Amino acid sequence: MSTSLLVLPVDSALGYCTPLSREPITPAQAEPLSRMLKALADPVRLRLMSMVLSHENGEACAMCDLTEGFDLSQSTLSHHLKILHDAGLVDREKRGVWVYYKARPEAMDALRTVFSVDF
Repeated sequence: MSTSLLVLPVDSALGYCTPLSREPITPAQAEPLSRMLKALADPVRLRLMSMVLSHENGEACAMCDLTEGFDLSQSTLSHHLKILHDAGLVDREKRGVWVYYKARPEAMDALRTVFSVDF
């Protein structure tokens, strides 16, 4: 029995981009948003996301740029990066033996919009 996650594209998952302060979200909207927030709720993944976003051009090499500062194995860090990818927060691109991660602009925009306040 497989326990793989259904991964929805951020575009369809958060396409509504309505601030939570404006109107309640539906169960269908809450599911993908909660998947993104769960991915970010882990301290290691939050740090990895910060490292990717703050790196030059908003792109970081998994082995070159993201291993420093963690007392974790490469496979554990790869697992955390996979969770960020599966949640729709980052894209990845393999270049030779290196894998580069970049934040998905539409995911960052959606999170920014969802948490904006319209008072």
